[in-house]
Amino acid sequence: MKFLYPLLVVCLFCQGLSAQDLPQQSYQLTKTRNEVQYKNYYLLTLFQQLPGLHKMLSTDTALNKFYNLKTAQVNEAVKTCKTDIACYARALKFTDAEITSIGNRLALLYTENNLLGSLVKNHLIPSGCYAMFAKEQHKTLLIKAWEQDAHAINYAIGVYVEGNKPNYPKIDSISFNLKDKEFAELTSANAWLALQNNKLFFEPAMLFALEALELNERNDATDYEPMAKGVNLAGINQIKKTDWKKYPYSVILVPGAGPEEKEVALSPGGMIRCRLAAIQYKKGAAPFIVVSGGRVHPYKTKFSEAYEMKKFLMETLQIPESAIIMEPHARHTTTNLRNCARLMFRYGIPVDKPGLACTVKSQSYYITDILLERCKKELGYYPYKNGKRLSDTESEFYLNTTSLQIDFDEPLDP
Repeated sequence: MKFLYPLLVVCLFCQGLSAQDLPQQSYQLTKTRNEVQYKNYYLLTLFQQLPGLHKMLSTDTALNKFYNLKTAQVNEAVKTCKTDIACYARALKFTDAEITSIGNRLALLYTENNLLGSLVKNHLIPSGCYAMFAKEQHKTLLIKAWEQDAHAINYAIGVYVEGNKPNYPKIDSISFNLKDKEFAELTSANAWLALQNNKLFFEPAMLFALEALELNERNDATDYEPMAKGVNLAGINQIKKTDWKKYPYSVILVPGAGPEEKEVALSPGGMIRCRLAAIQYKKGAAPFIVVSGGRVHPYKTKFSEAYEMKKFLMETLQIPESAIIMEPHARHTTTNLRNCARLMFRYGIPVDKPGLACTVKSQSYYITDILLERCKKELGYYPYKNGKRLSDTESEFYLNTTSLQIDFDEPLDP
């Protein structure tokens, strides 16, 4: 279970915080060619991508000492671990003592006016990626962000190298048999590759985790990216021209419903949800339909719920592409709501205007009556607040910008 926090809505979470301590819709994420990296490990991505900070950390004596020790451990593992998968994982993962030691070093290096201080003020806070630490002192926020990213790396290695159970084993488990000699060989090669062409203290572990996800065909977080230049470009262009005063709701959210048969692209439930949403769109309830759902059911399916619903809306129900926003990463109803909040924020949709959740009766009542407490348990916060119930299939919701917080133990949809 993650840390539990009080009810936070839109930025009612931000009570007591000044404007400079809030997420900013104008902030542009610093991205990498591998979207899995910046989505899971945003602080570490900034350490890499900001030149001055990269130089500062790569030339620090204490952090270099850690890097050299880790490099020696991994080289030894490549020589001696052979078929012992856990041996490679131990060499690459961060120990609790290492996480604490590095955190202490970052705290010692931090000043409000140096590059680390600027990192917190100009990136960590406005990005919202560490929103659950927003009330902390800036130095503490930096350390907690580091701890989160380190634990995220350890989690990915634990599941996709060591074979630990993920939160949802039926859909997210490791793809390999741990006793397979080929997997041991691949893991050994991955450990060696993790040492190539890097200088920063965290890079071997991060690269090992990223490659483990790739080997398991678990780069789901990259699906359809960059969406703003592809599948959602028409919608984003329309957002810029939208007169929001004409609509009672910002978006119509359609949660996905994956089929259980491998060759079925769109489930009957997905079709019905789309039809319900199309009725509300044609009534003028909102200018956009957000279709939400990733490649979830069955295990390692090739079909994306969001993509197939978008196709159905366009081809069968004649909804224009400019009115549809795809959210192709959510793996559960909790993240249907959370990810919708993220896209609204990143795309400049008003977050203080209610949205309309449109789905079948059973799921609609689940969202209003049960889901919030599941969100608090699994995410650590409430990604939305219920508004009015309009019918058995439609209810209002208000989104919480704390949804921008990276989820460290869901690497397929962090």
